[in-house]
Amino acid sequence: MKVLLDTCVFLWIITGSPRLSAKARVTFEDPSNTIYLSAVSTWEILAKHGLGRLPLPSQPVDYLRVQRERHGIAPLPLDESATMHEPRLPRFHSDPFDRMLLCQAIELGCAILTPDEEIAKYPIRIIW
Repeated sequence: MKVLLDTCVFLWIITGSPRLSAKARVTFEDPSNTIYLSAVSTWEILAKHGLGRLPLPSQPVDYLRVQRERHGIAPLPLDESATMHEPRLPRFHSDPFDRMLLCQAIELGCAILTPDEEIAKYPIRIIW
């Protein structure tokens, strides 16, 4: 199964947070799943870090890449075809980062690993 990580879930995985649900942990650790981190999430983390709202233990550019690779997470670039789903999405969720993650999940047929109840309103497979 292809699984796209919500930004918060990626941060919880790399920090060993207890906020990660048991089902999310099992899904993440299943070697038969391909786990993705979107460039959208990287952008969101960098933006929040730059605004002083998300402290990180080291420089974010190196830290994010190293953590993604250490945890066996594949990078997922944002391409034009994924963005074309955005106008068709209902306005349940207003966060532009989350809306782009939804677009990518739709485009690639991914499930999203997220606790976000707003994302769960969309016709996409959510695992939590």
